[in-house]
Amino acid sequence: MALLQLHHLSLHSLPFTPKLHHSRFSTRKSLRFSFSASASTTMAKQVLVPVANGTEPMEAVITIDVLRRSGAEVMVASVEKELRVDACHGVKIVADALVGDCKDTGFDLIALPGGMPGATNFKDCAVLESVVKKQAADGRLYAAVCASPAVALGSWGLLKGLKATCYPSFMEQLSSCATAVESIVQQDGKVVTSRGPGTTMEFSVALVEQLYDKEKADEVSGPLLLRPNHGDEYKVIELNPMEWKCNNIPQILVPIADGSEEMEAVMIIDILRRAKANVVVASVGDNLEILASRKVKLVADMLLDEAAKLSYDLIVLPGGLGGAQAFANSDKLVNMLKKQAESNKPYGAICASPALVLEPHGLLKGKKATAFPAMCNKLSDQSFIDNRVVVDGNLITSRGPGTSMEFALGIVEKFFGRPKALELAKVMLFVH
Repeated sequence: MALLQLHHLSLHSLPFTPKLHHSRFSTRKSLRFSFSASASTTMAKQVLVPVANGTEPMEAVITIDVLRRSGAEVMVASVEKELRVDACHGVKIVADALVGDCKDTGFDLIALPGGMPGATNFKDCAVLESVVKKQAADGRLYAAVCASPAVALGSWGLLKGLKATCYPSFMEQLSSCATAVESIVQQDGKVVTSRGPGTTMEFSVALVEQLYDKEKADEVSGPLLLRPNHGDEYKVIELNPMEWKCNNIPQILVPIADGSEEMEAVMIIDILRRAKANVVVASVGDNLEILASRKVKLVADMLLDEAAKLSYDLIVLPGGLGGAQAFANSDKLVNMLKKQAESNKPYGAICASPALVLEPHGLLKGKKATAFPAMCNKLSDQSFIDNRVVVDGNLITSRGPGTSMEFALGIVEKFFGRPKALELAKVMLFVH
């Protein structure tokens, strides 16, 4: 057995700790805040998450998904002329409404994902600027991650006299309109800011605690399978090592279906495209648009019937209960997976999919694997289930939303090598 360790590159300027930094309250060991909502547990909170062309899809989808898990009603609003936005890395998201339709609605929280030019498109949207400025004037929560604290909130004058953080390359711009600090998540009064894709899950859990309380945040964060300490080294357990071959650029199929876990799908797609793999997103259904498990609407590149005409160096399945069941019921997809396995070509799955798709179709026979904790009792061999990412020859499996970045980086490492995986981990602020 080989143990692959991704020794993370050091971000010397980033003192990552698993703490939320407060400007006006004491810092505590966990993501804690100095107040909790009173009647909040009985009434759904109203949240606005704007999206734009050029939005970073991991940041948008993680924020939406985690907040919806808390019971909040999240309105995804496009600042473009159409509901559909072309996010970064070719990810297509369909919003629930146009931002103009939300201007008279009161929100408990407005949270801006980052990404460029998405953050600039936010800044240039007069309606969004007006809505967020009213939110601030009314003393309600507003938040932003990555480029958006500097490019949008800062440009609108909404960080004056406040401590805030953002993506490292925008820190100089942020310092001209706020007190710039290097924290994973920074809270000052009613403003919460964070740094990038690799900190967005912590950011989102922090927002749940702000909206509700510590108990609700813990309830939501448990099933996410977050790393105990952000930035710690993570391990990819590898058994029966083999080279994953491709002709120059890996051709990768990522099926999606109604009920697929949107965080897992988007992180896999986004990270593999950052690595310059050719990723085909195929809908296992009759429509290109799918409704994911937390009601995020994603648009595939093509239907599975069309995608099946191509050959792939890797087929990788996101999780989500409904999505995994749809995969298991798709004869075409199951046959593709069986041919992949018989040809000794790589295939993989995360969360519910190892247990609900691979196991019942004999695709884990003689293999070590892991899955979502509640699904591991369905695996015939449970000897490696406690590992976050397991590679066994041409198979890679993982556990859930909070292990999705490690899962995707493990794939990058197999095709492109450790230096490329570390480079991406650093850019995404996933590592020390």
